[in-house]
Amino acid sequence: MRGFFLIIKAEIVRSFIIARRYWFRSLTGMVIGYGMLMVMIAGFMVSRDKVETALAGKFDDPTAATNFVLGFIIGMFAFSVVGMFTQGLQGMARTGVLEQLCMSPHGLITNFLARSVVGGVSTVLSSSLMVWLVTATVGGKLHFDPVSLPVLLLLTFINLLGFGYMMGGMVLVFKHVGEVALLIRMALFALAIMAREELMHSSFLLGAIMHALPITDAAICIKYVLIQDQVRVVNDVVTQVSVFRHESFYFLLASCVFWTATGMMCFKMMENWSRAKGTLGSY
Repeated sequence: MRGFFLIIKAEIVRSFIIARRYWFRSLTGMVIGYGMLMVMIAGFMVSRDKVETALAGKFDDPTAATNFVLGFIIGMFAFSVVGMFTQGLQGMARTGVLEQLCMSPHGLITNFLARSVVGGVSTVLSSSLMVWLVTATVGGKLHFDPVSLPVLLLLTFINLLGFGYMMGGMVLVFKHVGEVALLIRMALFALAIMAREELMHSSFLLGAIMHALPITDAAICIKYVLIQDQVRVVNDVVTQVSVFRHESFYFLLASCVFWTATGMMCFKMMENWSRAKGTLGSY
């Protein structure tokens, strides 16, 4: 455990040095991301005959725009967490340090867990700033819950972690999985944008498939807290229902257990197979 926190400390120091050295890249990335989101909202959320009004800052439906922005950011979070494993392992194999990392006393799983924790926290911080800026621009409103929101973010990260380990294991065995990994990451990205409670109840088969996928319930719960303020309206009756009593929260818990256990088990099996074949550090 002490070694795990030492790795986290080293990753935080490394991330701080990179952010300070390349501050212009980080700043321009935020500006470009903000501009892209505003253009996408203007294109998808606004009727054609009101484009000029929208560009002036008055959008037809701020709630729909906020929902889209939040889904987009959650999708980018899923995209980046899974990418930490695929791109990170490929980069280490390319530079020849993967075998050294495997022979370290902490092991490959612990090293990548520490790296992903630091990367996930930095992504959450930058994404939160982006969501706030865009939501303020379109006139939307977000509701912050200091108890439920950190819990949901942690569960979302754990859920994606297991999926990332699965993709990382594929890299250890098949080496070049760029196209497959990109398609899977794009699918997670699209699921986060499209996640709606209405979809889950449209049909039993579709609902079962959506619940089985790793990001759907997490996106629904986060949107339920930030956008709906944990308020449900049924037959014009407004009720306050905690997200911890929402059905998607229980599916999220089950998904975390399943995907994390499955992902780490698959990663360890593929790592052992690659070690036995002597192809662990090859690229």
